[in-house]
Amino acid sequence: MGVIVMKFGGTSMAGIERIRNVAARVKREVEAGHAVAVVVSAMAGETDRLVNFCKEASPLADPAEYDVVVASGEQVTSGLLAIALQAAGLKARSWLGWQLPIATSPAHSTARIGSIDTGAVLTAMQGGEVAVIPGFQGMTADRRVTTLGRGGSDTSAVAVAAALKADRCDIYTDVEGVYTTDPRIVPRARKLGKITYEEMLELASVGAKVLQTRSVELAMKEKVRVQVLSSFSDEPGTLVVDEDEIVEQELIAGVAYNRNEAKVTVVKVPDLPGKVSAIFGPLAEANINVDMIIQSIATEAKDGTSTTDVTFTVPQTELTRARAILEREAGTIGHERILADDGVCKVTVVGVGMKSHAGVAVTMFKALASRGINIQAITTSEIKVSVLIAEEYLELAVRVLHTAYGLDA
Repeated sequence: MGVIVMKFGGTSMAGIERIRNVAARVKREVEAGHAVAVVVSAMAGETDRLVNFCKEASPLADPAEYDVVVASGEQVTSGLLAIALQAAGLKARSWLGWQLPIATSPAHSTARIGSIDTGAVLTAMQGGEVAVIPGFQGMTADRRVTTLGRGGSDTSAVAVAAALKADRCDIYTDVEGVYTTDPRIVPRARKLGKITYEEMLELASVGAKVLQTRSVELAMKEKVRVQVLSSFSDEPGTLVVDEDEIVEQELIAGVAYNRNEAKVTVVKVPDLPGKVSAIFGPLAEANINVDMIIQSIATEAKDGTSTTDVTFTVPQTELTRARAILEREAGTIGHERILADDGVCKVTVVGVGMKSHAGVAVTMFKALASRGINIQAITTSEIKVSVLIAEEYLELAVRVLHTAYGLDA
């Protein structure tokens, strides 16, 4: 008897009829002879509603009480699914985060899972009971409710699968799998049968919304085989697996994009030791993530001093705060002025095939140049190339690159 973890997101749990549909899918797996644990999200829109209640009650809500409120959405859906499963003739029981328990760090609203005690729940599953577990929540050492941050139910599902030593973790969403790019932009995008952990992690980190980044990191670390598939279709999904499981590796797995980018240029920074640290140190202390970084060649003035321009990107939502911090530190940095541009986006090509093939970046640069798209910044890793371009060219760039790398269906 194999163990399978099934995770259903907010759209899959949005109302009683959809919850009954989920129950029918779970019943099929049970009747196929599997021991099943189900991890559920709150109904679509419910977490936002609960967050807004907290904000209305107090703009500075106690984080511990905030977690008590926002974790309740998953408690409701776990209970409702257990009821629906029982109505379908299955043995089922909900197991809240404190009942397993799922032990986490004490960082309320951004907790990290430390361990999961699966002894009791595994015994129940081996006895034919379906375990329904609310995602997104856990418990501190002093038995306070915690939440894992937005999208944390994916991480909960992978963590439960690792703890149960499950054969597979199936994550049901509103898409049929992982595509070579966003089908809304490129109708000829292809669904991938398999993708490596590394590729999925890069795609998730640069804007693909299929899986949460932390869940992919955990799956890769614990070697959990993950399948992404749709709650509304019986089509096979996409398996996220170790590189060794893929016989013929594609050069490029996909093209991703992120609109939440802003470019900052600190103009005429004195070319002296410690000045770059004076820029990025305060940003790091404020927990502002910096992505692309470019430092220009130093320009020497007539008095013998030299200056350089430092350009980098931050999330668009953090632009105002980042600029305020740099202006506050102007005396230490010694720059002339700050330029900001929130009309940019990041486009990325990802593929483990880059490790053994030259010319991937050149193909990207030539394809964009052929359509008059200017590149403002570049970053690379072993399996990805990202460029910053004007946001108005985003869709054109994605279509051009998808064709250039032979990804069109």
